[in-house]
Amino acid sequence: LALALASLLPMAGARRSQDLHCGACRALVDELEWEIAQVDPRKTIQMGSFRINPDGSQSVVEVPYARSEAHLTELLERVCEKMKEYGEKVDPSTHRKSYVRVISHDGTKMDLSGVKFDGDVTSSLKFACESIAEEYEDELIEFLSHEAENVKDRLCSKRTDLCDHALHIPHDEL
Repeated sequence: LALALASLLPMAGARRSQDLHCGACRALVDELEWEIAQVDPRKTIQMGSFRINPDGSQSVVEVPYARSEAHLTELLERVCEKMKEYGEKVDPSTHRKSYVRVISHDGTKMDLSGVKFDGDVTSSLKFACESIAEEYEDELIEFLSHEAENVKDRLCSKRTDLCDHALHIPHDEL
């Protein structure tokens, strides 16, 4: 019996780690998309070279600020602080962990039944978020600089394999 339990413990730890990293990736994308949506769509930023060409012209173009590399880089530096607003929810049938917002963006009341909210959860989630933001910065900027569909699934499941188990979960549970 002890041998059987000992062989199951590493699997449970790996699953817990995978649930954490998958949840952090999905929360990170949610937060970035929400932040992008808050920017005035008319706001632009000048991009290109500020050097003057021999003909006297400049190669400067204006691009929407919300999805500019400068804005996305700035967001990536501070977005993981938002993980303090998340809690852990355990699915009673599968025992898989997911991470849900415990404080809404607009102040509406949220159903927090079964949600664990403490310093261990938020610090683990924040650390995982920071690791993902650092390791996959280029991919995040690539996906978010264009209005892409299903960024969460494309980035967290297909590109990074952080949520490879999520590919086998029906989408209404994601």
